[in-house]
Amino acid sequence: MSVPFSILRPQEGFLALGADLAVTYEDAGAVIIPFGLEASVSYGGGTENGPTAMIAASREVELFDEDLWCEPVARYGVVTAREPVIDNSDIAASLKVLEAMTSAVLDDGKFPLVFGGEHSITPGAIRPFLKKYDDLIILHFDAHADLRDGYDGEHYSHAAAIRRVLDHPTVPIVSCGIRNISKEEIPFYEANKKRITIHWAKDRPSWKVADIVRPLKGRPIYLTFDLDGFDSSLMPSTGTPEPGGLFWDDAISIIKAASTVGTIVGADINELAPIENFHSPDFVAAKLGYKILNYALGQA
Repeated sequence: MSVPFSILRPQEGFLALGADLAVTYEDAGAVIIPFGLEASVSYGGGTENGPTAMIAASREVELFDEDLWCEPVARYGVVTAREPVIDNSDIAASLKVLEAMTSAVLDDGKFPLVFGGEHSITPGAIRPFLKKYDDLIILHFDAHADLRDGYDGEHYSHAAAIRRVLDHPTVPIVSCGIRNISKEEIPFYEANKKRITIHWAKDRPSWKVADIVRPLKGRPIYLTFDLDGFDSSLMPSTGTPEPGGLFWDDAISIIKAASTVGTIVGADINELAPIENFHSPDFVAAKLGYKILNYALGQA
């Protein structure tokens, strides 16, 4: 097995692993792919710095998981790719670069976890999964439906991320935390309700986790997490913050349940726009990445 791209030294990568937990690419079960694409942001900027901030904050994440009662990373092993050169002037071309990286990791039997960048990364990251899994389903956390057919003249806009995923006619999606949808998105949503299930944030007090994850049962799951899905009091470091969103336990309970009824096969975390000297949101994003890996790969 040849390494398809440059790998950071363990102490420079995700979780800053010491010699006792460091692994080679060949032995790793998961690969972090930093991809700070920022080309279509429409409010606040800074998502190009998201991957670096998540990796830096991960150095402070405690490796012992009190839920799984172990250091799960020791069970699967993780390495971090060196971020490639990204052309922010051409989203389509950049998505092909990301697709190639994700495809190489998936072909090597490893779990790709992409750190964005804006949400427009997802249509590129997910293409190899759609080729590999006929019954793939998407678990989507977000404040926004992202069902526009492009935005501000950009076909691959971050505001159209899920619409571009749904260009693949067989893939269904379960969205959690949505509390912002535009009038122009409604016709597509209403015409595709057989493929689109939305759990609106306004209904969160009556959510039942078992109902949310029921469509995921027995299926391979790709998880895409736009950090503005969190309430803006928890996650202010994002370009389009929204009040009324998810809190930590809301998201983690769904991800854990998803991992028990189906198989999480890949994921991305996107839309972190770091604020200088404000570490909490970066840490939340980094720990979220670790928890996703732990539930996907680290359970005995």
